[in-house]
Amino acid sequence: MDRLRIDKWLWAARFFKTRSLASEEIAKNRVQVNGDVAKASREVKAGDTVALRMGPLTRTLTVRGVSAQRGPAPVAQLLYEETPESVAAQAQARELRRMGTEPGLSLEQGRPTKRDRRQIDNASEGWGDRWSASLDDRDR
Repeated sequence: MDRLRIDKWLWAARFFKTRSLASEEIAKNRVQVNGDVAKASREVKAGDTVALRMGPLTRTLTVRGVSAQRGPAPVAQLLYEETPESVAAQAQARELRRMGTEPGLSLEQGRPTKRDRRQIDNASEGWGDRWSASLDDRDR
C-alpha cells in the first residue's frame, strides 16, 4: 500500500480520535496537502507535505509512511516527520501560553470583587434614596 486517503491517514497517525472527526476538520478546510486544500478522499503518499491547523497553531508535516491501521503512539509517530519550522512555532506558542497574563485580570463579568463593590457603592451615592435609575413620581 503506497497511497491512503487523508482522513484515514490522519486517524492512523493519531491526530484525531475518530475518522469522522478528521473528515469534519478536512471539510472545514483546516487541512492542506502539498499547499492545496484537501478533501477527505484525497490520497497521500510518502513525501507529501500536510499542513494541519489545530486551534491557533498550524502544524506542517512530511508524510514518511502510510498505514490503514491505527496502532500505538510510537508506531503512529513513525508515519510523519514534523518540519523544524513547525516545531519552533509550537515551542514559541507554548512559551507564550506559559508567560501569558493572569486569567483573572481579563474577567469583565462575574461576581464583583470588594474593590468593585466599593466603586459601585461610591458611584450610587448620587442617586439618593432611589433604588433604580427609572424616574419616580417624585421626580416629575
